[in-house]
Amino acid sequence: MPVTEACLTSGLGVSISPMSEHDLLEVVEIENSSRLSPWGWEAYHRELQTSDRRLMWVARLDPKPVDEKALAGYIAGRLAADELHINNVAVREAHRRTGIATALLGRLLAEARACQASRAYLEVRAGNAAAQALYEACGFCVVGRRRHYYSNPQEDALIMAAEIGESA
Repeated sequence: MPVTEACLTSGLGVSISPMSEHDLLEVVEIENSSRLSPWGWEAYHRELQTSDRRLMWVARLDPKPVDEKALAGYIAGRLAADELHINNVAVREAHRRTGIATALLGRLLAEARACQASRAYLEVRAGNAAAQALYEACGFCVVGRRRHYYSNPQEDALIMAAEIGESA
């Protein structure tokens, strides 16, 4: 299924920018408050040292409200041949369901397309209906299942894919 136009545009009051080392403490804080399989500071730092750093983005509220953290969310992906694997997407709880994840996903998919990626893949918890709905709205569909993929709590992962290249 091709990526939908709704995922590629956003009228939010956020700015999407490349992730940097200065963002990592907040990235890990957001990760820890989400139900993600934890990477931790070191793993993100290692990823920022690679050429795939162009596939790591953060969302900042624009302008930043007083008494709030700078980052509202982040996304991290990796290219392998002509395929994008979306590793992590997370948004602070206070800013969920506002379109920030859609904006981050759209930015990552646009960058992957510029890198000649033709398809995108991700895993999502089988019980995470909100994330599945987001991905489906952006053109992803379920293509498989990984049994007992997640821990804490143990849960299956659904594998989702979308066409993002020229033929999409």
